[in-house]
Amino acid sequence: MFGLADDVRPALAAARGRGEAAALVTLYRVEGGGPRPPGTQMLFAGNQVSGFLSGGCVEGDIAGHAAATLRDGEARHLVYGEGGPWPDIQLLCGARIEILVERIAADDAAAGRLLELMDERTPALWRTDGAHRSCEPGDGPTCQITETPSFHLTRRHDPVQRLVVVGGDPTALAIAQLGAQSGMETTLVRPKGPASPPPLAGVAYSREPADQAFAGLHLDPWTAVAVATHDIETDHEALMAVLPSSAGYVGLLGARRRLTGRLASLKASGITEDQLSRLHAPIGLPTGGKSPWEVAVAVIGEIMAERLKQTTA
Repeated sequence: MFGLADDVRPALAAARGRGEAAALVTLYRVEGGGPRPPGTQMLFAGNQVSGFLSGGCVEGDIAGHAAATLRDGEARHLVYGEGGPWPDIQLLCGARIEILVERIAADDAAAGRLLELMDERTPALWRTDGAHRSCEPGDGPTCQITETPSFHLTRRHDPVQRLVVVGGDPTALAIAQLGAQSGMETTLVRPKGPASPPPLAGVAYSREPADQAFAGLHLDPWTAVAVATHDIETDHEALMAVLPSSAGYVGLLGARRRLTGRLASLKASGITEDQLSRLHAPIGLPTGGKSPWEVAVAVIGEIMAERLKQTTA
């Protein structure tokens, strides 16, 4: 199950909390079409493992190198596939991958700064040569290396993807649940909803009006908002609050035949054409599904596709 985690920062924070050093493993070069892109990471600390690099081809061997790095503190550069030193370890995809393994002490200053920036929801640039590290706010490519005059790796860490779902029917609940299961920090907003939250694992709950809930969440480019109340007035209020915000994704659930009128109402209330152009309506990828889980898959899929477009632009 450790491979379901795609962000190693929570595991790093847990290791620091236990006072344990960690072995941070970063895939920095892929040739020939591997299953994971440059910048993919794993973390080993004590009995804890987080992330995966290849779908099972090399993880067992990497664990041994990570344990050695934890013992002696020496960074390791590993090559698997074409030109690698271990001919008995082959990648079924035919790729060649290059990997850095480095030891992160429990009190490492750069790691501490990385986690501070994560909590602040600020993009961070992690720079390392395997022995010395730094971390600062910034933007840039997801993963970049230089090898002259010496090896240097820069890896960008974005804020955790956040999802806010406005609504309370089965479709809204399915969107929220699938978002949480996909690793998004998820909040369900149900204005004047029941006092008790629905039993959805990993989903926060708010009964406030949408505009008040949004203000408390500080919507940013790494926040997706799915408006799915089936109530035109509540939808309108939510869209009036979110469309002028910095939210990276805004989607509206509803019938296409009613969309023209709803857009006209938003424009009449002061929403600009540029703001309206950000709205995904009807929400989700065009799968044709109507059941709660079918819609949820379409919505989460669209949010992920938009996020990838933004992060690789």
